[in-house]
Amino acid sequence: MIRVLTLLTGLALLAACTAATPDEPLEELGAFKLGHNVVVASKAQKGPISRDATAEEWETALKAAVGERFSRYQGEQYYHLGISVEGYMLAPPGVPVIYSPKSALIINVTVWDDASQTKLNPEVEQFTVFEATTGESWLMGSGNARTKEEQLMGLSRNAVGEIEDWLVEQHKENGWFAPRPDAESATGTPQAPVKPAQG
Repeated sequence: MIRVLTLLTGLALLAACTAATPDEPLEELGAFKLGHNVVVASKAQKGPISRDATAEEWETALKAAVGERFSRYQGEQYYHLGISVEGYMLAPPGVPVIYSPKSALIINVTVWDDASQTKLNPEVEQFTVFEATTGESWLMGSGNARTKEEQLMGLSRNAVGEIEDWLVEQHKENGWFAPRPDAESATGTPQAPVKPAQG
């Protein structure tokens, strides 16, 4: 817990990444089809320089971002995503340029195979995500240029982009979503949802 808060403090003034958009061309994810989309944020730690955000707000924003991107994959095998929010900073209004903290999000991610009900990654994968920077937000500061809702959405979409890149890498290197000849078509209801691993 202290480690998360310390990391968030250090990230306060760092630059951010490029914006992610949910309608970009799909990557190669084999037989992947999104099953359960589970997000928990009940234990999220707020950074020392941050707007407030409730667990429900984070869960709603991340579930929406995951759904709008990963529901586009129409493979034949269900996989579940379990995400826990570990920490966040939503930059408040500040003095432009001189003091314009950046927003950041720390999440843990677990991927489950529906057919076997087993984790594909035994250890959680942790991501530290930054908001996208525009000329306006760089000059004015994110807290001045964006509402809290815009920050939540931007961080959630960027988180999904990083998760997708990781899934693509795992599929290429480890065959995570390779089609199984004996697998049933993912047309029914996936099995019971999984519980995300929290730090």
